[in-house]
Formats: sequence, C-alpha cells, structure tokens
Amino acid sequence: MHNQLQKIKVLIVDVDGVLTDGGIIMDANGVETKRFNVQDGLGLILWKKCGYKSAIISARQSAVVAHRASDLKIDKVFVGVIPKLGAYEALLKEWQVKDEDVCFIGDDLPDLEILKRVGFSVSVDNAVFEVKSIVHYVSRKKGGEGAVREIIELILKAQGKDITKLYEH
Repeated sequence: MHNQLQKIKVLIVDVDGVLTDGGIIMDANGVETKRFNVQDGLGLILWKKCGYKSAIISARQSAVVAHRASDLKIDKVFVGVIPKLGAYEALLKEWQVKDEDVCFIGDDLPDLEILKRVGFSVSVDNAVFEVKSIVHYVSRKKGGEGAVREIIELILKAQGKDITKLYEH
C-alpha cells in the first residue's frame, strides 16, 4: 500500500455518503441542504497546499455541492453525472495523469467503475458491500464523519509530509 500512496497526486471524491453522511435534507419548497464535515474541508485545503489536484464526481445534481466545492477551491466539479467514468476519463486527459496517480473515494454502485481503475481505491466505512469488497482500503470513519480527512492524512503521511507544518500560515 505504501508504494501506491507514494504515487498519488490527484484526489477524487463522491459526495453523498462520502463528503456527507448520505442524508438529503429538503425543505417544503424543495430546497436541498447537506451537512459537511469541517475536518474533511480542512483536509482538502491541506491537499491543495501540497500542490495536488482535487475533484468531485457526483451522480446527483446539487447546487449545494457546487457552493461547497467553490469554498474549498476544488479544481473540478462534476454533478449529475451518470455514469461517472466519462468524467473520470476527461480528468485524466485534461490533467495528463494516469490511473496510478489517482485516489478515488466512493461508497456505492455508481463508483465501482472508477474504483476498479484508480491507483488507490477507497471506500468509507458505511459503503455498500460491493464497494468495500473491491477497494484497496476501507476507512475507519464513515462518510460525513471525517473519512476524507483520514484518507488525505494517510496519503500525505506516506509521502513524508508533516500536516502540522502544512497548516502553519
């Protein structure tokens, strides 16, 4: 696993069930809200400080996701994408990276195609069995509860980066 982590320079995440707990909250007017974990957010900021690329590929269309991604300065956002593989292949081409350079974090069936291709595939603890059974690593934390931060730290520490130094202003 250590050798795989050394190569990673692109992080791609799903949203519902990964950056969130999978719940979708809608008010009486149909306005959607989501709950994101602040530790995941800081992890993504630290990732960016290392000069690495990040992306979101989500099957659901959501303005909330676009807003959160903008706050975190995520490089690319694909929402409402089914299947997800086309968006993934477009990223590889645009960023001129290979499968082995990519970590993808997913939790459900629409993520399987990408998880089977990337250099380091991860599922969150609350992922479905079909996903957990094929990934390189299952996070200790659940989606929406710091799982993305856990994986970012795992990669950065394997690459010899001191996350406390990254946070210093």
